[in-house]
Amino acid sequence: MSNPQRNTKVMNRFDLTQRLVTKLKDEAVIGGIGNTNFDLWAAGHRPENFYMLGSMGLAFPIALGVALAQPQRRVFALEGDGSLLMQLGCLATIATLAPKNLTMVVMDNGIYQITGSQPTPAAGHTDLIAVAVASGIANSSWAADEDDFERLIAQSMTATVPTLIGVRIDDKPGTGTTRRDPVQIRERFMHGMGVRQPL
Repeated sequence: MSNPQRNTKVMNRFDLTQRLVTKLKDEAVIGGIGNTNFDLWAAGHRPENFYMLGSMGLAFPIALGVALAQPQRRVFALEGDGSLLMQLGCLATIATLAPKNLTMVVMDNGIYQITGSQPTPAAGHTDLIAVAVASGIANSSWAADEDDFERLIAQSMTATVPTLIGVRIDDKPGTGTTRRDPVQIRERFMHGMGVRQPL
């Protein structure tokens, strides 16, 4: 059986992140650790962005919580392939709870980039989109190229089921570095979500 991932263009994480951010108004975005949130920070810092620090695999679970707590707000989550592999069980939970306002993007370069570029299982045998579909997230697909990514993002804005978009990316380092102040990140995000006044 052929792997559809192998037929997709290798794209750039920062470029894709910029393409997403330019389409946003008050949508929440949760960035996973490392290069994923470095690029989110550099693409357009906004109070609706939450930058995960230190723990792999929590972008999708945190985004699930935000989506359930604020069902009228569209929520995006950006995660790397290595991080998603640490928390594959979250896909089954997301499929079960089925928030209609959640869009997830897995940035797959087939390596644990931050820790030394060791290959992930996604580099060879594991198709993360197939895993998501088997977990019950039927609205999951690989983006063939940048235009297809933008089309899938646009479709997700009005979807009534959770959406997962897989993108193959290169191994370019993240752009910039997130300011590592957990309290400030939390407070700014809670203000962006309208649940707390700024300090």
